[in-house]
Amino acid sequence: MPNFAGSWKMKSSENFEDLLKALGVNAMLRKVACAAASKPSVEIRQNCEQFYIKTSTTVRTTEINFQIGQEFNEETVDGRKCKSLATWETENKIACKQTLLDGNGPKTYWTRELRGEELILRCHRISRWMDG
Repeated sequence: MPNFAGSWKMKSSENFEDLLKALGVNAMLRKVACAAASKPSVEIRQNCEQFYIKTSTTVRTTEINFQIGQEFNEETVDGRKCKSLATWETENKIACKQTLLDGNGPKTYWTRELRGEELILRCHRISRWMDG
């Protein structure tokens, strides 16, 4: 089982503003969010399939606790409350599907993948949802 535990610093970010725009976040809030999220620090604690992830920026700090395979509450990247379910996508990659609790809006998910000494986080907007 891969070990995601540790303190992580952002090395690069791509298309974050485009994601926020696709989610309907207004231009001023997108600029603030991009500036704040430019250098977040991330702390991950892991005990087998139990995870604690704390993400700190200059604007806010978020914390989530979850068990792989069990639903949990969190917020999407644009602050909407959702139910989430994290599963192993590959041996070194966690995928987390997010379902909004209220209202309609774009569906999202995130992945965290260990590649050597790097932790790669990707946030996605889904244009079509396929349940299998």
